[in-house]
This record gives sequence, structure tokens and C-alpha cells, in this order.
Amino acid sequence: MAGFNTAVTGLKSASTLLDVAGNNIANASTVGFKSSRTEFGDIYATAVVGAGSSNTPGSGVTVTDISQDFSGGTIEFTNSNLDLAINGSGFFMLDDGQGNITYTRAGAFELDKQGNIVSKNGKYLQGYGLDAQGNQLPIQNLSVTEKESPPKATERVELSFNINANSNAEDLNIPFSKTDPTSYTYSTTVGTFDSLGNEQSVRFYFAEQRPVREEHNYAATAWDPAANAGAGGLDFTSAALSGFNLNVASSLGAGAEDPNTLYFDDAGTAPYALTAESIEKLSGVPSNVDGDPRIDANTVRLGATGDLSFEVKAEYVAYGDFVVTKADGTEAVGSITERSASEVQALTLDSAGVFDAAGALTQDVTVTIAGVEITVKRPTAAGEIKTLDQVGQEIASKEQQILDKNPDIESVQYDDGTDQLRITWKPEAGDVGRLGVSGADANNLFTTTVLSGQTVPDVSVLEVGDNSFIGAYRSYAFLNDRDQLNLGKELDPGETSPDNQPTEVGPVMINFNSITGVLEKVNGQEVASTGRAPTLTILGADPANPLDQILDSDVDQLAGLQLDISGSSQFASESIVKRQQQDGYTKGDLIGVSFAETGEMVASYSNGQRANLGLVSVATFENQDGLQPSGNTEWIATLSSGNAIVNPPGTGLNGTLRSAALEQSNVDLSEELVKLIEGQRNFQANSKTLETLNTVTQAILQI
Repeated sequence: MAGFNTAVTGLKSASTLLDVAGNNIANASTVGFKSSRTEFGDIYATAVVGAGSSNTPGSGVTVTDISQDFSGGTIEFTNSNLDLAINGSGFFMLDDGQGNITYTRAGAFELDKQGNIVSKNGKYLQGYGLDAQGNQLPIQNLSVTEKESPPKATERVELSFNINANSNAEDLNIPFSKTDPTSYTYSTTVGTFDSLGNEQSVRFYFAEQRPVREEHNYAATAWDPAANAGAGGLDFTSAALSGFNLNVASSLGAGAEDPNTLYFDDAGTAPYALTAESIEKLSGVPSNVDGDPRIDANTVRLGATGDLSFEVKAEYVAYGDFVVTKADGTEAVGSITERSASEVQALTLDSAGVFDAAGALTQDVTVTIAGVEITVKRPTAAGEIKTLDQVGQEIASKEQQILDKNPDIESVQYDDGTDQLRITWKPEAGDVGRLGVSGADANNLFTTTVLSGQTVPDVSVLEVGDNSFIGAYRSYAFLNDRDQLNLGKELDPGETSPDNQPTEVGPVMINFNSITGVLEKVNGQEVASTGRAPTLTILGADPANPLDQILDSDVDQLAGLQLDISGSSQFASESIVKRQQQDGYTKGDLIGVSFAETGEMVASYSNGQRANLGLVSVATFENQDGLQPSGNTEWIATLSSGNAIVNPPGTGLNGTLRSAALEQSNVDLSEELVKLIEGQRNFQANSKTLETLNTVTQAILQI
């Protein structure tokens, strides 16, 4: 009877079903475990003759396959960053050190004593190495080789601040001293690191320019012009101002002017002034890099005996040195005096016109000055007179009316020594142009001049107005509040550097827009329309690096700390730091390793730095059901599965990576318990088949 064999196949298949279910239940808590399923097929034995007949009873059952369910298990989070889970498809790659590769979903990894990331059975997790630029290297053992983070010198500082626009620059002391808080407007400190990881600091000081101008005077005895009595006047061929040679000539032929020489026109009486071409040269117009924009070229004067004088614009007062070289090559020493940057205009009372020979006013006069009509009446009492000085004082007594109508005027005063009515403008007004003076009597009361063919009261400019100081600050920097640093101040025109450096230790200028308060210029360079400010290169901020002390074209990538003050402002609010950041750090020790979703292995160090040490690789297969289990929740590739397709997590069909997480078994205990009942029932039923067949056989034997 074939039934015995049929029942035996049933018993064997039921036993296999129970074995698979039992194995699933046993691994219900195994990390990364994938449950299996028993698949059955029937057995039919057919003869050649009669094949295809439906009358064949069948020969039992066979186990056709034990397939695995690769669906994802529940991801549970842990306290170890080295616990990894793949959220999606793919397998971790493991190497046993002998070149044998296995694949797993169990991501419970740890570090061995060499720093390699290994599984619980000592196999090496595979991934891509990364070079210094973050480019992928060939697949290798992932390991934590960088146990410490080397120090990095500060290369860039971003500092944004606000300086209170209400600070009064007139209260500042001169000269600047970092030990004298009354000599600067604002200061702040930025912490930095040198190339050895030592903490340093750079303290910045900002001193607002005051509303004053400087007058520089070089007497002939100190200036020593080596004058000649030739036809060309004084000869300054070997003498220089701000790098320009000096000479005196009434006229020059076409093409005869030396571009490196400033010429004084000696037509007329001394003091001689610069020619128009020389004024442009010294001013740097249109693009003469050898100019000296700090000097008001219109004020450069030369006396007949060689006295030299010039004025410095308010923006550059106390900023840099002015190199004046004598004929013998030595530097001349002059004297400096300060004057207000206010414009001073004067009306001179004419002793003739409305005054008689005795100096008495002969008629009533009415004039309009700066929009204010002023009437001065002649005396009516017998024997009473009104002198020129009295008229001047009476006009000056209308000062408040003039100030009320003209808020930019600071004062109106009469000087009886010069018979001048002096109008002084506030420094903020700058160069205001000609004062308005009119009236039928104005030409008789004041001295006159001819403008555009018309005779008008003479308005003399005694002092030129200069408001270039508004929003201008001298900026200083000191290493550890001790050694002054080179902020990139260009050499003063005419100055030479003993070590051929283009910059020198000293302050640089920063300028804010006087209307909006936003940063406008840094060290003479315009701020971009985007608000990005030109950077300053600070030399000497890294005392451990000799290359940081110089600025050489061959090593300029190694030298200097870049300072970016974009976003700084001058608003009417408290002086504060709005943003401060630097990119240096000290040496750090490894404190942990974590993984990004895209697979990067990130090391964290005690200095706050992070470094990408590698990239986890994830393998997928065209037919993952063809993988062969090899124990320890690992699989090996077979011909049926095909070769592994390796990519980083999150690319293509690969799942993303979860750090500090483990994928649990995907076994469904309820389902497996049902399978146990089903297997037990099948086993019992097949046993009953055997029992029945045995009874039938016994009955036959008893016939």
C-alpha cells in the first residue's frame, strides 16, 4: 500500500512546519532576524502509459521551500550611537578579515581596541573612506582613526557691531591710547586661537573722528628747501611731499610736466599755490595711485623763502604720518595745529560808501543776510554818531534771528580788529557755498566783488568747511590688548617699508553713511551693494606662526587673519556687538561617534568640532530571496541572489540610516502560535492515516 509512504511524507512535512515555527518563535527577540515560512507541494507518481489521467491518487506532500520574509521589523531606539538600523531596504556589509563578505540587518556594532567598528561576532563593518575634501574612497573597514582633533588657527573673524551715533566725538582726547577710555568711542574683544591651539584675543578700538582739521607747517629753517635764485624760482628737485618731488615754475610747455612732481605757480606774490594739474595729482584724481587724499590739495602753500604748509581733511586727522623729505633725503619735522572744521565766512564793512570821512553812518541802511532783513538807522539826535564798529555790532546783535532761520549756522560775530562780520557754520554743514547777502544798501555797506559780471557784496571764506569727519572712525587692534596689530593700513604716501611690506602697523578707517548709519567704506574700499564689506587682513594675530607676521605674494594664502565687519552700523542706540564668530579652535579629544541618515560617520570632539570619518555602505540584491542564511542573522550571496549592489544609504532604493536604533525581529508570535496548532493538527491527522492503514493491513493478514 502506497498510503504508508504518503502518511510518512505528511508526518515529515508537519514536523518541518513545526521546526520552522519553533525557530521563528525562538528568535522572536533576535535583532535583525527575519522569519521563515514553510512552503509545501504535492507528489504525484505517474506511469508513461496513461499519463495525464485524473485517476492518480497522489503520493503525498513535500517541502518545496523554506522562504524568508524580509519585511522590516520594528525600529527601537537605544542609548548607543553605534547601534544602527536601516529604515528601508538593504543590508549592512560585514568582512570577517579573510575576505569573506556576509550581509546582515542586525546593526548592534561596537568599537574594538584598534578603533574598528565591528559586529558582536567581530566582523568588520564595511563602508567608504573619505579624503580631506569629502570625496569617497574605495570600500574598506570603517574605523575611528582620528582620536583627536588638531588645533586650527583662527583664519576668519566675523564681527558685526553698532556704535552709538549719539556719542560726542568732540569729547575724545588726543592722541589715542588704549589705556585712556576717553580717547576712543567703543571697544570690543574677540577670542581667537593660534596655530598651536593657544587661546589669544584681539581687542578692537574705534575712535570717531573729531570735527577739526590739522594745519601742518614746515618753517624754512626746518624744511631746508635748498633754494636757488634761478629763473625758475625756488628749486625743490630733490625735496618731496608725500612721495612727490616739488618745484616752482610759472609755466611749463606742453608735455614738459613731470608726473612725479608737484608744481607751485610763482606768478604773483608768495605764498605760492599748487597748479591745477598738481592739485589733481595730489588728490589722486582721476586715478593717480600716488596721490595723498588725506591732504586738502587746495591748501598747500609755499612761501617765498621756503615755508611749506598744508591742511589735513577732518576725516584723516590723527591718521598716519605725512612724509616731507628735505633735499638731503632726511625727513623734515614740522608743527601741527588744530582748527575747527567749521566754515567761516566774512563780510567786511566798507569804511566809505555810507560812512563819511569822520567814520560816521550817514544814512539808514537795510540789508538781508542769510534770509534775515536787518535795518540799521542813522542817529537822529544832534551831535550823535554811529561808527562802523557800532554798525557791525548792531548787525551781530541780530544773531539769534539769523540762527533761527538758518539752523546750520553756529554763530554770527563782529571783529572790530578786521572790521569783519564773521559767520561760522556748524561743522556738520561742510562746504556750504556762498552766503546769501542782498539789499539795495549791501554794496555800499560791505566791500564788493564781481561775480558773473555783477557787483555783489564780497563774502570771503576764511576757513573752508569740512564735514568729512561724519561717520568716520579710526580702528585699532591689539593682540591680547598688548601688541598693536597690522590691520592692513597702507604705507603713507612717500613712506618706504624696511622689510618691503605694503602695509604697516596702525589704524585703518571705517566709514558709515551719515544718513542711513549703515557701513559705507572699510579701509578706503566701498561696501558692496549687497552689504558685504571688504575684508581686512590682520597680520601678527598668530604669534606661533612666523608666516602670520608678513604679507608676501608667495605665501599670502598662509598669512593673516581675515576680518569681516559686514552688518556693522552707526545707529542712535547702545553700542553693542550684534554678531561675533571665529573659525579657530584648540586641540580636542574624541568624545563620541554618530551617524547621519545618509550614512556619514561623524566623530565629535571635546573642542566642539565634528569630522566625517567615513560613509556606511548598504547592499541590495536583484533577488534578495536568493540569499542563503549563514547564522548570526547573516546571509551570503548566491548565484540565485546575484551580486550585491552597493551604494550609500538614502540613494536609489536604499533605505536611510538610523543611529542609536536597532531593527527588531519581524516575527509575529500570534501567527507562529497558530502555525504550531496547524502543524500539530497535521501531524495528528497523518498519524491517524498510518493507524488506519495499519488496521487494514492487520485485517488482511487475518483472512
